[in-house]
Amino acid sequence: MKTLTTSHRLILLSLFVFSAAAALLPGAVAAKEPQSLSITLEEYTYPYQVNYMPLVVEGQDLKMAYMDVLPRGGGNGKTVLLLHGKNFFGAYWKDTIKILADNGYRVIVPDQIGFGKSSKPNIHYSFHGLAANTKKLLDSLGVKEVAVVGHSMGGMLATRFALLFPETATRLVLENPIGLEDYRTFVPYVSVDEQYRNELKAAAESIRNYHKTYFVNWLPEFGEYAEVAAGQLLSGEYPRLAMSSALTYEMIYEQPVCHEFAQVKARTLLVIGQSDRTVVGKARVKKELLPQVGQYPELGRKTARLIPGARLAEIAMVGHIPHMEKKDNFHEALLSFLKE
Repeated sequence: MKTLTTSHRLILLSLFVFSAAAALLPGAVAAKEPQSLSITLEEYTYPYQVNYMPLVVEGQDLKMAYMDVLPRGGGNGKTVLLLHGKNFFGAYWKDTIKILADNGYRVIVPDQIGFGKSSKPNIHYSFHGLAANTKKLLDSLGVKEVAVVGHSMGGMLATRFALLFPETATRLVLENPIGLEDYRTFVPYVSVDEQYRNELKAAAESIRNYHKTYFVNWLPEFGEYAEVAAGQLLSGEYPRLAMSSALTYEMIYEQPVCHEFAQVKARTLLVIGQSDRTVVGKARVKKELLPQVGQYPELGRKTARLIPGARLAEIAMVGHIPHMEKKDNFHEALLSFLKE
């Protein structure tokens, strides 16, 4: 056996001291390990009480989760429906719920089937079907009229809801909705099976990095929902969630609403973060086309012209989620519109 020289001993001692010191620094050596979560988030607490409505879809018994938050004080007799985006669920509306309830509104916040605390079935997902489920929820709660607020994918769903149920959707608010352009015209098609395989490859760090692209000025508290998604990767049921996600990507791709904006009858407000460049399937778009797509300032103005009488609120230096990144600006625009 070789005897360690003095220099070797010093090197080993230095490495030991460095490792010990680094271990005391949070995140200095290894990325944070996510906490394991079920695909229906039983371990994750929402900001308000969660209830469930039973549904039967394609012969499957399902449960649709929702929050029903009553107004502070006597209320104004009006109800707001908040519809979440593709990579989120109802809980991320927590600040908006509070603001609305404090201003006298009843607030109903569903997790769509396939998302959040709701069931994750392998079914044919459609915006028509999700809208019909949401109408059943409102009917079960005795709600006849709502202002519908939709963010991202929820904007596509809100549009479809307003088109299907114009007597129910008295107002429509679209917050950085996806689908302001027809992705089929420039995003190459992938099959559900290929999208499912891509979902199975997801890793905690890739999810965190993707969520950061939603914001211009990243703050640590914005990472909460990335950590939830990362925790679900550790569930033994994750393949079921991955398939639901793949199927809803197909829904977004194959079921555009942008060609029907002129038929919207509800009074409409578009709230557009001006730094957003979101494109569903962006990684597959040809590089020479990227400067031409996902241009939310231009898309917002175009859509405001298409929807009869629509108003446009542009928020500078904010990305895909104004109600988180510049919530005061978003809530001011929302409340002003609702109170008109």
